Amino acid sequence: MTASLNAAAAASPTTGRTPRPRRRWALIRLASPIALLALWQLASAVGVLPQDVLPAPSLILEGGFELIANGQLADALGVSGLRVLEGLVLGGVVGVALGTAVGLSRWTEATVDPPMQMLRALPHLGLIPLFILWFGIGELPKVLLVALGVSFPLYLNTFSAIRQVDPKLFETAAVLGFSFRQRFLDIIVPSAAPQILVGFRQSLAIAWLTLIVAEQINADKGIGFLINNARDFLRIDVIIFGLIVYALLGIGTDAGVRALERRALRYRQ
Repeated sequence: MTASLNAAAAASPTTGRTPRPRRRWALIRLASPIALLALWQLASAVGVLPQDVLPAPSLILEGGFELIANGQLADALGVSGLRVLEGLVLGGVVGVALGTAVGLSRWTEATVDPPMQMLRALPHLGLIPLFILWFGIGELPKVLLVALGVSFPLYLNTFSAIRQVDPKLFETAAVLGFSFRQRFLDIIVPSAAPQILVGFRQSLAIAWLTLIVAEQINADKGIGFLINNARDFLRIDVIIFGLIVYALLGIGTDAGVRALERRALRYRQ
């Protein structure tokens, strides 16, 4: 009887129509940016948007193809990507390590958390003049700025995730005689992983935003250098294309972390 009802429900018209609204909304979401680009192109063609203020999408695309053809974009992507990677690794290790130590120990929380909260209240991009005076104008201040911006979301999310682990799990572990290593690997890490990955996504966004500002200062390579160089030659199309590249890099890396999150946390399903 149950099997017959399930078969009837699967064959019902209502069930058959469920994917259609999803497809319709997906098409609308896809069509809206395309319509906006078409409107932008039309406004530029009829002169509503002056080319020296906001070039048409076709001109921006031409400027982008020019950078791709002469190899400048590939070189800039390699340099900027390396800066973000180095900053992520450095800031990520510091943030997760401090968040873990503070989350596991009340004494560490009392000594480490207050200075961390004070540093977090400072706008890290406002430290650029000090970083230049301390570390010069090379690669080091750019990487350290990214690392500083990256560390705080990971620190806060790691600390909060560890403190929110279900106490009943620790009680069960104590009954079973788990060692600290077993409690850490089998209880704390799986329970805290989802929130730590959220912090990693936040850190990625901050890393790219920090790099945009850091590469505007005394950069001789990277995407920021391309934008500064285009500013000197009044190439607004290249400037906008560079900003679009930054945005695409942020979206792409966030999508990569989301895919990693789905794969790493598939046990929760």
